[in-house]
Amino acid sequence: VQLQASGGGLVQAGVSLRLSCAASGLPFGSYVMGWFRQAPGKEREFLAAIARSGDNTYYEDFVKGRFTVSRDNAKNTLYLQMSSLKPEDTAVYYCAASRRLYSVAYRGSAYDYWGQGTLVTVSS
Repeated sequence: VQLQASGGGLVQAGVSLRLSCAASGLPFGSYVMGWFRQAPGKEREFLAAIARSGDNTYYEDFVKGRFTVSRDNAKNTLYLQMSSLKPEDTAVYYCAASRRLYSVAYRGSAYDYWGQGTLVTVSS
């Protein structure tokens, strides 16, 4: 199983950025998918999750209205559209796949597979 996150980079505050996560080696449409991030010196935190069919999404409060998670099951790809980026959004962003219930998708422990992460740096 591989989850390949991409799309990170150095951007200025206020701009938008879209992250992608290409999945292989698993039945993508059978997995709940999530995005997490870890800033330097901080613990990993949940950002968003999307149900298997893509018809339900869940966001951590601090990203609601700025981040949008989506998926394309035909392309085995997960996305995270981020807007109005802030310096405090600087972190390594990880995608993850879970076979468990969507109701626990906010828990890192619910995920079976993790991508390698993509670094997003937001300058002020």
